[in-house]
Amino acid sequence: MKHSRRDFLKAGSAAMIGGSALLHSTELFAQTLRLPLAIQLYSVREQLPKDYTGTLKQIAALGYREVEAAGYFGHSAAEVKQAMQDAGLNLVSSHHPSSDLHKQFDEILAFNKELGVKYIICSSPTPKDPSSRGNQMTLDDWRWNADEFNKFGEKVTAAGLKFGYHNHIAEFHKTNGVVPYDVLMSRTDPAKVTMEMDCGWVIVGGGDPIACLRRYPTRISMLHVKDFKKSSAPFSNTNRPVIAELGQGSIDYRPILQAAAKTGHVKHCFVEQEGFDMPPMESLKVDADYMRKLGLG
Repeated sequence: MKHSRRDFLKAGSAAMIGGSALLHSTELFAQTLRLPLAIQLYSVREQLPKDYTGTLKQIAALGYREVEAAGYFGHSAAEVKQAMQDAGLNLVSSHHPSSDLHKQFDEILAFNKELGVKYIICSSPTPKDPSSRGNQMTLDDWRWNADEFNKFGEKVTAAGLKFGYHNHIAEFHKTNGVVPYDVLMSRTDPAKVTMEMDCGWVIVGGGDPIACLRRYPTRISMLHVKDFKKSSAPFSNTNRPVIAELGQGSIDYRPILQAAAKTGHVKHCFVEQEGFDMPPMESLKVDADYMRKLGLG
């Protein structure tokens, strides 16, 4: 999963969010996304293995109330539940790459069900032919993944949880004139598969989060928010996006969260800080403060 999150080799041009007329402040605030402040724990992937419970308590002290897991670092379900309880955090979702879901689906489902997790999210796809790993995904690969997601979703739904998919950038690179994200949307069953839209990677991939929310208002139930430092040139293989704290980079999340609020279907919004140029907890406080200004808390 680390590899997929850092793999910018297929990065396209960044579509900057802007040009939206601001509403009157009271009207704007009324339309913002009102959800608990949440974070993807990939943000503290280096701290958790060293001090699992202590790191969670630090997260909670910054005002985060909900978390999404990206690995449990060898802890038992009972230990994870106790650590979350001690920190006063609500574990609502868990990330797992497609390769792990194919190999250990039953174990992953049982573990998360024991934890009381509501969502199991596929964090990255895999090619239909494992020997082609590392090559660009074909439309056939994306169709196959969509069909596999339906199968996972059926089992997860039967167990009382929800299954979803988290995008990176390749989903928005046209293949033979087709946007893979649209393939996933058209081929997956809404009753079995929801979408967790990573707004930052949508933009780096050349897409538009607002357009996605408007086109698929009932399909996207979760968001990831991250920011990148401004660049005078489009992102590419040699000009990779540099991580920034929310509000310190190139993405204005106010209109994105407004669009999310209008759908009425976005239930969770996770901060994800994948890199730091200041102490991690200071960085995550900057993110938390930014999100609180936009109405989350």
